[in-house]
Amino acid sequence: MRIRLLSENTINQIAAGEVIERPASAVKELVENAIDAGARNINVVMIDGGRKLISVSDDGTGMFPQEMELSIERHATSKLREDDLTNIQTMGFRGEALPSIASVSRFTMSSRAKGSDESWRLDINGGKKFPLQPAGLNQGTKIEVRDLFYATPARLKFLKTQRTEFNYALDVVKRLALAHPQISFSLMDGARRAFRVSACQGELLNARLMRLTAVLGSDFGENALAIEVSRDVDGEMISLGGYAGLPTYHRGNAQHQFLFVNGRPVKDKLLTGAVRGAYMDFLARNKHPVLALFLELPTHMVDVNVHPAKAEVRFRDSGLIRGLIVGSLKRALTEAGHRAATTVSQSALGAFQTGSAAHNLPQYSGQSRGGRTTFPAPPTAYGIGLAERATESQMPLGDGFTPPESRIDEPSAKMPHDFPPHDFPPHDFPPHDFPMGAARGQLHETYIISQTLDGIIIVDQHAAHERLVYERMKKNLMDNNVPRQALLIPEVVEMEQDAVDRLLARADDFKEMGLCIEAFGEGAIIVREMPALLGDADIKGLIREMADEIAELDQALSLKERMEEICSSMACHGSVRAGRRLNVAEMNGLLREMEQTPHSGQCNHGRPTYVELKLSDIEKLFGRR
Repeated sequence: MRIRLLSENTINQIAAGEVIERPASAVKELVENAIDAGARNINVVMIDGGRKLISVSDDGTGMFPQEMELSIERHATSKLREDDLTNIQTMGFRGEALPSIASVSRFTMSSRAKGSDESWRLDINGGKKFPLQPAGLNQGTKIEVRDLFYATPARLKFLKTQRTEFNYALDVVKRLALAHPQISFSLMDGARRAFRVSACQGELLNARLMRLTAVLGSDFGENALAIEVSRDVDGEMISLGGYAGLPTYHRGNAQHQFLFVNGRPVKDKLLTGAVRGAYMDFLARNKHPVLALFLELPTHMVDVNVHPAKAEVRFRDSGLIRGLIVGSLKRALTEAGHRAATTVSQSALGAFQTGSAAHNLPQYSGQSRGGRTTFPAPPTAYGIGLAERATESQMPLGDGFTPPESRIDEPSAKMPHDFPPHDFPPHDFPPHDFPMGAARGQLHETYIISQTLDGIIIVDQHAAHERLVYERMKKNLMDNNVPRQALLIPEVVEMEQDAVDRLLARADDFKEMGLCIEAFGEGAIIVREMPALLGDADIKGLIREMADEIAELDQALSLKERMEEICSSMACHGSVRAGRRLNVAEMNGLLREMEQTPHSGQCNHGRPTYVELKLSDIEKLFGRR
């Protein structure tokens, strides 16, 4: 076949395939045009997931008749000044959206320019333009897209269900609403209003938090850390603002991560990688933080002309941007101290079932003796020593019952790390002197109960100690001073040869961390020294998990980040386990160290290390207030 020119209609349909992938793509382009037009109110209506109708109306500057006719020509735009692609300050600039949409749908555009007394309507049917007609419209523009892809029916087969396509559009509108808190947005699914936010007033940072709370819920505002950093680079300012959720406030996917560059929602691998790197110390790889970051930088330092959908960007100095994001997030997380998400406590309170729980308790019949009613003791005592105090399994009601003294058992084995001792009786320690309160006991050899001035704290001893050991290992690693302990009997670990090779390739790095390994024939290594902090750890389990960590870690990560990830696994294996009895001094020592250790509110996998319940909330459970 000889070379020939494509028809104008085919060219438009090819462009539509790049720009308008699905109904949500059309919504994105039309809403961005409304934002560029200076709109303060944008309303979107969709029917049948956008197949039958997409309507976007705004109160922006509007267009004169000649501008309306020119706007549907390919590559006609008012947003690119002097053909300078290095200084793009608007959402759109390519001039492809309107002609692409009009070429594959029944397209209607009505507009009234600011200061004009007339409004006009332009109809286009599958790329065929009809003459302008008068219309009734206030200032602004309204675009209706009917029967999307009717001109290219093959594209309809690739669309998802009505609900799925609408949810894609909902995500687009939410991201644009987060980027522009000064604009009110509305999205309707037929006659049902699915999303609506009003314009936010006040300073930009506060307005962003108001919009984030409106979109993500009030929980986000209670568990978010403010990010506000600026950096001078060769006389030009780069700023990063927004809010990042606490590690314990996370999700199972990255759908709640919102990243913006100069007000443009983007999905950039560099930015998502930087977020992952910043939270690496705090979350497992299958958990994702909730955050919204707004990056502002000179236009010549970022290229937004990478893809027709404009969802990707390219930075002139990607290392600088990544360092800014990672450093800002880590600084905010460090300043948060041992704070944990408030939703953890709310979930704990929600788990209590007041009233209904009484129906599940065993029932006992009372017996009358000498004018007093007595009941047989329940099979399981509710307090330590309660059954021993009952006489002949009968406990009279009405007599003053004095609870037994708390029994403190000595630890059954040496802990991996001795907490600082505290010489005080358990019930004389003033809880108001310390944020984490005073230890009052241990439940199921797993949870420490602490009393604070205005409530109680329940601590997961393994999760808390895991974070403490990890932070100490990181500090020792940074200072090149990791105490090592030689094993009396070296441990031989057998595994696949490729896993052995991976470990031996990092032997020098492991030695800096206090772990000394050597080859021991085919398919085995021998461990001669361990970090002293780990104590009596499961050596074989630790070595095998480290081999898996090295295989799974992203090779793009720095050596320091890879080592910190492996430190996390080592800390998990070397922490005090659930089922270990602790005495009061050890429990209080753990609480005191948690208060002094950054990030102690969550373990290395993003789980909370403690739950705090306020006395006022507990009193509500019992109807005392």
